[in-house]
Amino acid sequence: MNQIIAIAAGGAIGAVMRYFVSTGIYSLLGRSFPYGTLAVNILGSLVMGVLYEMFLQRLVISPELRALILVGFLGAFTTFSTFSIETILLIEQGDLIKAISNMFLSVVLCVLAAWFGLLLVRQL
Repeated sequence: MNQIIAIAAGGAIGAVMRYFVSTGIYSLLGRSFPYGTLAVNILGSLVMGVLYEMFLQRLVISPELRALILVGFLGAFTTFSTFSIETILLIEQGDLIKAISNMFLSVVLCVLAAWFGLLLVRQL
């Protein structure tokens, strides 16, 4: 039960942070492309890579804290469902190039960011 509460708390914080980060990115770059969603997914993937390696290989933390951060916070912070809807909307608007770019950039950059996060910690 403690893990469920931890995940819920982390999720609430992650969702609010996702809102602030993506809104900030959209205010800087506009909404002609899903920059905000792309940014939180890349950042979330990088942080997931760093913290996953830290928590499982370097630090001893409670299962509740690990669940709060990795499952709750980062699960709510990254926005794959939003990415999916935004991509479909781009397709429906006839912006196939933007839709394909969003899919390619999101998948490739997020996987690379997570890998980079793992490598960063492994080099310490």
